[in-house]
Amino acid sequence: MKIASAAYPIDALDSWQGYADKIEAWVAEAAGQGADLLMFPEYAAMELAMLAGRDVATDLEPSLRAVSDRMPEADALNSRLAGKYGVHILGGSAPVYDDAIGPRPVNRAAFFAPGGGKGVVDKQIMTRWEREPMACVGGGPLKVFDTALGRIGVLICYDCEFPLLGRALQDVDVLLVPSCTETLAGYWRVRIGAMARALEQQCVSAMSSLVGPADWCEVCDVNTGAGGIFGPPDRGFPPTGVLAAGDLDAPGWTYAEADLEKIAEVRADGGVLNRTHWTEQAGRDGAPTVEQLQ
Repeated sequence: MKIASAAYPIDALDSWQGYADKIEAWVAEAAGQGADLLMFPEYAAMELAMLAGRDVATDLEPSLRAVSDRMPEADALNSRLAGKYGVHILGGSAPVYDDAIGPRPVNRAAFFAPGGGKGVVDKQIMTRWEREPMACVGGGPLKVFDTALGRIGVLICYDCEFPLLGRALQDVDVLLVPSCTETLAGYWRVRIGAMARALEQQCVSAMSSLVGPADWCEVCDVNTGAGGIFGPPDRGFPPTGVLAAGDLDAPGWTYAEADLEKIAEVRADGGVLNRTHWTEQAGRDGAPTVEQLQ
């Protein structure tokens, strides 16, 4: 499959049609380059807040609800575009109020197949900003999407920095990591996490990023990042593990091919077998013996 990972700027749009036209232009561009799997970043849907007016968009709590209210329309748009262009799309994540979970929003990304299928996955572990002042909560369980392209998993931003979450998705071929980070350090935390999960589970991982300023949006007023697609630094993959990396803070798509046969081969007969040997940590990961040396 050919993966397209977005470095995506959010704009102060003034109409639903402007939003729909923007998203379709991005999808059309990637599809035109032969991409099969498209990924937008974490909180990319926050630009929908401006459709409720600047007073709402610049006020944290009302902006969260305004975006959540628009997500059924955004999901319908992404579903239509997935079918029209024959691609799989991970839409930009959004704060979503879900009565089945509780009174506070989850950070939810929706995944769309060209045949009309849709699934959603929620962020598991909240950052400090999401805990306070956003008061977001961890949502539903992790999921594996079994698609015509292969098995796809999603770890939203901070989640990719936790190895056990990556291990829970050990059977995916491609791990998608949509991100929203304010600083260069944040970008590198997520990138290192995405690369580490690709190493440990011997899969391909891809990260997308919000880029550029949006001073009207408290959730993502400053954004630093780039697209990137990574694999295990082993046979059949680049020795750096970097299949493709976009330029920092430059809007646009980053593309790379993910070969499922190479993934299967490196898992079966790589120079190292991290995924197979994972369980050998058990019993060795307790509290270490402390030896006093002088």
